[in-house]
Amino acid sequence: QFKLVASGGGLVQPGGSLGLSCAASGFRLGPHILGWFRQAPGKEREGVSCITARSDGTTYAESVKGRFTISRDNDNDTAYLQMTSLKPEDSGVYYCAVLWDPFASLCTADYDMGRYEFRGQGTQVTVST
Repeated sequence: QFKLVASGGGLVQPGGSLGLSCAASGFRLGPHILGWFRQAPGKEREGVSCITARSDGTTYAESVKGRFTISRDNDNDTAYLQMTSLKPEDSGVYYCAVLWDPFASLCTADYDMGRYEFRGQGTQVTVST
């Protein structure tokens, strides 16, 4: 069964940090672009960040630039999202998803969201006092 397991969410105070992980199960992460997305209650899902298969291209939403860092470890079929200086508006369910493209040197999360495959449940991030 092909799955993506997102983990690492939790409750954190504003200004704090969290590290999310996304583990691929049943398939190899390597040939895929990996994207992180989030959805807050009552809002549409939005793209947060993405990283190409060879880690030669990354993209971040303007709202998280300079605060979030995406990375991946293809040998261990895992991707990461390190989040710092968290704000209440960063709260939501965070999902990881994949888009098969082993050769792309660029990626987008928002514009290509419909092409990504969401293969698992997300992890809840709550930024609050």
